[in-house]
Amino acid sequence: MKILALETSAKSVSAAVTENGAVLASAYQNRGLTHSVTLMPLIDGMLHTAGLSLDDIGLIAAANGPGSFTGLRIGVSAAKELPCCGVSTLAAMARTAADFQGLIIGAMDARRQQIYHALFRGENGRVLRVTQDCAISLEELASLLRDMPEEKLVVGDGAALCADYLSTAGISCRMADEHHRMQSAVGVALCAEEMAARGETVTAQQLEPMYLRLSQAERERLARGLKITLD
Repeated sequence: MKILALETSAKSVSAAVTENGAVLASAYQNRGLTHSVTLMPLIDGMLHTAGLSLDDIGLIAAANGPGSFTGLRIGVSAAKELPCCGVSTLAAMARTAADFQGLIIGAMDARRQQIYHALFRGENGRVLRVTQDCAISLEELASLLRDMPEEKLVVGDGAALCADYLSTAGISCRMADEHHRMQSAVGVALCAEEMAARGETVTAQQLEPMYLRLSQAERERLARGLKITLD
């Protein structure tokens, strides 16, 4: 089954098609343009040059968080009609580092002195989840890692921020190479293949972004003593 994967959780946007673990096509853009403008042309161009169409696709996978509120909503809303998989952004990043033996640290810059974070363990080409996705301070992460002696690899757009802090705190780690560091639709697709094999698919209507904290607008409403929703 061919899987079309979308990654819109951060500044970059990417799309990929995989089948049985093989990447058939992929496209990536990181120019800071609005995803609502770039995503569909990116998909159309990728499918056209690969000689594929949406009729060839059996499942759509979207990174559903954590990440940009607007970006995630655009990616999730692009999935229609076909069976879907909502893939953790952090799990998808870790999946592209599956050849690493040791602890994989997913780190996305969440601003406000926090990172979106999860830990995974690479073992013999497989990636096993160690902790759930969460928003955490770098100080809390360093405290968590001090009792974990294995070799450490940091992935994600917060990798440099995270690696610098951990090194200063005396915790040895290294960043993944640039090709495997950032969010990628290929990782989303590979995770979705495994999820689909376990029967973990949903309809397009059931596919929802997974936010780990309130949006800025919601925080501002709470600060003014207002309800988050307008109902």
